[in-house]
Amino acid sequence: MKVEVICKPNHLADELGIKLINYSASIQLAFQKIESDNVVSSWKDAQTSKILSGGLTRLLEVPSYGCFKDIRTASLHDSEASLTKIWSIGGNSGWYYGNWLWKIRGFMDQLVGGVGMRRGRKNKRDLAAGDALDFWRVLIADRKTKRLLLYAEMKLPGEAWLEFKIEDDILVQTATFRPLGIAGRLYWYAVWPFHGFIFKGMINRIAHTN
Repeated sequence: MKVEVICKPNHLADELGIKLINYSASIQLAFQKIESDNVVSSWKDAQTSKILSGGLTRLLEVPSYGCFKDIRTASLHDSEASLTKIWSIGGNSGWYYGNWLWKIRGFMDQLVGGVGMRRGRKNKRDLAAGDALDFWRVLIADRKTKRLLLYAEMKLPGEAWLEFKIEDDILVQTATFRPLGIAGRLYWYAVWPFHGFIFKGMINRIAHTN
């Protein structure tokens, strides 16, 4: 970018008591905050599509009627360890099973103008409502009730949710898809064979923490 301006000396920083830092120092400080997971906000949190223009609240209630669901359960030997894995999912940690397929899906999403997998996650160990998580958006991240609810921001002929919830040492993993017309139904049946081993492998990896 190029902007023509006329610069004049000023003493505003001195008058306000502001200590200025140069470009190199600011870049170094930014990387230090990233390494220490101390980033308050970033471009990853931006709403990159019109999907969430109506706000998050309307998406918190996962629909039941007119939807396809993939529900899986697994017994846990160490609920806290599994919960930590859930809270670390995505980004550099990956999705625990079939990561190459997740990457292919992200690449396909980018080809049609979606966000793909490029956003990763802001914090390595913590999640909060509103955070971007690869091509998902965090709707609920409640460690007290051991529930994580994600909403898909990828380009889809419908709407998709992915939920993890631990109850009485049982992990319940639910993928919900609400199709939009015939295209949505055809999409679900096209990806259903992949769900069979991706979602099964993912819940098994989360449940077995050894």
